[in-house]
Amino acid sequence: MLLLEIGLDTTMGEILSVYPSAKLGLFRRYHVGGCAACGYQPADTLAEVMREHNIADPLDAVIVCIRDSADVDVGLQILPAVVAATLQPEDDSMLMVLQSPDVAAALQRGETLPLIDVRSPEEWEMLHIPGAQLLTVELKFEALESWPKDIPIIFYSNTGRHSLEVASYFVAYGFTHVRSMAGGIEAWSGELESSSDFASVSGIRDPRPGA
Repeated sequence: MLLLEIGLDTTMGEILSVYPSAKLGLFRRYHVGGCAACGYQPADTLAEVMREHNIADPLDAVIVCIRDSADVDVGLQILPAVVAATLQPEDDSMLMVLQSPDVAAALQRGETLPLIDVRSPEEWEMLHIPGAQLLTVELKFEALESWPKDIPIIFYSNTGRHSLEVASYFVAYGFTHVRSMAGGIEAWSGELESSSDFASVSGIRDPRPGA
């Protein structure tokens, strides 16, 4: 990937064209870009964004956040096979494929991890993973206000993009062990169709394209 020489006069459009993951990275770190009140325009310069949103970090730290954002995105993702292991914690053989130490430790303690579906209620009715909860407005506020910040939570959507955004939102609010299921429910369906050893998807097997 070509490196962009980032400076105070670099526009957000230029930054996001080279580092698209920076949109979530800046939100996770600085609460910038998540809504209309904290948003920015493609023509806004990095200096303007830092000034308008009271980013106190030095420029070098902001640049590191931008350039490392893709790696952070990868670190927030968890494989569907690992999610399947959370639904079968008694299967110790699955622990060898866990890439998230916090998830593995929770499974070994016998904990049931929250598996949260961030799709629409209609999509939930059509197709969802057994054991998952739908992220309603009520559940979202309950989690943000009362759940321990170190609880491992796994989010999933259709393709994994929207769940990564939700995971980033929770990170921005202090949660330290959230994950997004890579590839979403589409990857889950594909990986588990030929295996009877894992939990199967319930409902009609027809995931719609989406976030």
